[in-house]
Amino acid sequence: MRKNIVAGNWKMNKTLQEGIALAKELNEALAEKPNCDVVICTPFIHLASVTPLVDAAKIGVGAENCADKASGAYTGEVSAEMVASTGAKYVILGHSERRAYYGETVAILEEKVKLALANGLTPIFCIGEVLEEREANKQNEVVAAQMESVFSLSPEDFSKIVLAYEPVWAIGTGKTATPEQAQEIHAFIRSIVADKYGKEIADNTSILYGGSCKPSNAKELFSNPDVDGGLIGGAALKVSDFKGIIDAFNA
Repeated sequence: MRKNIVAGNWKMNKTLQEGIALAKELNEALAEKPNCDVVICTPFIHLASVTPLVDAAKIGVGAENCADKASGAYTGEVSAEMVASTGAKYVILGHSERRAYYGETVAILEEKVKLALANGLTPIFCIGEVLEEREANKQNEVVAAQMESVFSLSPEDFSKIVLAYEPVWAIGTGKTATPEQAQEIHAFIRSIVADKYGKEIADNTSILYGGSCKPSNAKELFSNPDVDGGLIGGAALKVSDFKGIIDAFNA
């Protein structure tokens, strides 16, 4: 059975002290283990401090990125091995902001995914189209092309990753894909995974929705058969909002 997951992406927010306070508050707010896996993905500098603070049975910790090289003279980069050394278990890869602002390509992301897996990290691999592509009805084509970064993996390795669909046009814009739009493309993603790796692996792959998910719409989005949770941006920075989304699986 695939897992339901609510993952928070803090992006470039929160000082170290603020991040520690947020992680502590979330840890206390989740008094009982929720009915989904909960992950917080923090800036690199937070990882070593936040990971030991939270109850690993309730909250997983991840990075927001890692390098496409194992080690060496790459000033300012952080390797998958370094991320893993903090005790973090997850890493977001292929986020639309990394693709758009930092030129991450299918080939670069293929290397990042392989290095993450080699170091025992679970990649949360992001795919999704921009507004022009959605308006041209090219979302399936775009998503299928982005999946080439992970379609070189063995079935065993592919089964270790989590996918996150981000309608880029719905991130931070207040727009949200309708539950019907979310279900339609999540079902398409699962179908191309099935074509590549077979139905069993496809049925066991968690696919998260990542576009302006809030407590007010989480339950409706998550009730879709192919939506297995959310990759949450802004709402992950406030415990009451993030818990409201997590509680969509408890309702």
